[in-house]
Amino acid sequence: MARRAQPLGLAIPAGLAAGGVMLALSLGTLAAVAGRAEGVAVLGPADWAAVRFTLMQALLSAGLSVALAIPVARALARRRFPGRGLLITLLGAPFILPVIVAVIGLLAVFGRGGLVSQALASLGLGPIDIYGLEGVVLAHVFFNLPLATRLILQGWLAIPSERFRLAASLGFTPGDVTRHLERPMLRTVLPGAFLVIFLICMTSFAVALTLGGGPRATTVELAIYQAFRFEFDLGRAALLSLIQFALCAGAAVLAFGVTVSGAMGAGLDRPLARWDAGGYGPRLLDAAWVGLAALFLVLPLAMIVGRGLAGLADLPLSVWQAAGRSLAVALGSAALTLALALPLALAAVRLGGARGAAVQAAGTLSIAASPLVMGTGLFILLFPLADPVALALPVTALVNAAMSLPFALRALTPAVAEAETGFGRLADSLGMTGAARLRLVLWPRLRRPVGFTLGLSAALSMGDLGVIALFADPGQATLPLQLYRLMAAYRMEAAAGAALVLLALSLGLFWIFDRGGRTDAEA
Repeated sequence: MARRAQPLGLAIPAGLAAGGVMLALSLGTLAAVAGRAEGVAVLGPADWAAVRFTLMQALLSAGLSVALAIPVARALARRRFPGRGLLITLLGAPFILPVIVAVIGLLAVFGRGGLVSQALASLGLGPIDIYGLEGVVLAHVFFNLPLATRLILQGWLAIPSERFRLAASLGFTPGDVTRHLERPMLRTVLPGAFLVIFLICMTSFAVALTLGGGPRATTVELAIYQAFRFEFDLGRAALLSLIQFALCAGAAVLAFGVTVSGAMGAGLDRPLARWDAGGYGPRLLDAAWVGLAALFLVLPLAMIVGRGLAGLADLPLSVWQAAGRSLAVALGSAALTLALALPLALAAVRLGGARGAAVQAAGTLSIAASPLVMGTGLFILLFPLADPVALALPVTALVNAAMSLPFALRALTPAVAEAETGFGRLADSLGMTGAARLRLVLWPRLRRPVGFTLGLSAALSMGDLGVIALFADPGQATLPLQLYRLMAAYRMEAAAGAALVLLALSLGLFWIFDRGGRTDAEA
């Protein structure tokens, strides 16, 4: 990005300040935890087993999600059918679905008393054991298969239609199309998709907490929680967090090393007509992949709604109080996310080059950090100043904002860059800087990504079960924590009702913000 002659007001200083805040939250809190540790931490066999299990489940989850997403994305790319747009939109729902709610839906389908186990029992077979490695991988695939499908689908749709027209004129067979057009595209898209899902699975906490199934299925994040909650071994928790950070960084370097740049070139945006997918065989195969993926994603959601409606009447008052606290945390987290993401995006675009990339990298560090370590570090730093337990909800909102920031930057930075490319020179010639430039030039073109950012951050925070599980007293529980407590007490009907409330609030918040960003937006 070329730099303008005139500065954009306080955008660069504010962006640098936001980057400093993220460095402090990601690395500073880790240093605070390590500084309070007594002696030199040594990892035991159980800790190394957690590291191995984390790597195994993350590799399996990311690999399966990407592998299954390829035929689903291919079918969506080359087929047109009623409801296709709605299905593609619904593919975004599991990513913002609260983890604890999704676990209840998966248990209703794949648990020992679920639909699949009941069907096996009618055949004289035993039930499925969803706990352990199988359950963790299943839950991660449920969450990340739609994300992988959306990422790979964008790669397919980015192949210019002129390439397919040329292939048809040259007499390419379907195998030739796959070899010369689709495989090169996958080489550019798959490493990035695999990396994103791998990082998400590496730092997963709630899935392992609910479906881990004991010491043999403990992730690093769950081991960090146990070190804090049961042993208060800060040194061990810090060392585990550092190992997790190093593994995520190594995965990122490896993924960038195997990624190749695309060489498809530009097209004329003509409608794409695929001749290579005719015949009953390919049509049935595509229909089967789309149908199975839709069933896998929709059935647990339908079970949540069905069982939740029956459990609404059994909800205690504590659930509604927890829902109010979760709403406050979610709204605060969304505001903090935007307050950090917008200056970072503006500064990254304004600075450009290596400095802009460094600013953006500071904002994405949290994707490899442990939210539990982040929260504990904040409590250690706040302890001399105030009662940390009394600040459990604000600290949770701040940590949730930091964890949502990488996704917010992915939405905001390209929009800022496009607005500056299209209108920056005109704004410079008119002497527009600061608030006037933001209000008249950028804001009309940022309404949609800002609405999406606020909705995504609020929904992710609404369903988070992380820092609050460590420090909340009984009177400060958020709705996900209250739901987990109902499940632990085997009050499954009330838990199903609470899950439905949490699902409705999460999706409702996302819809309100996302829809608000689209209203009267110019871009």
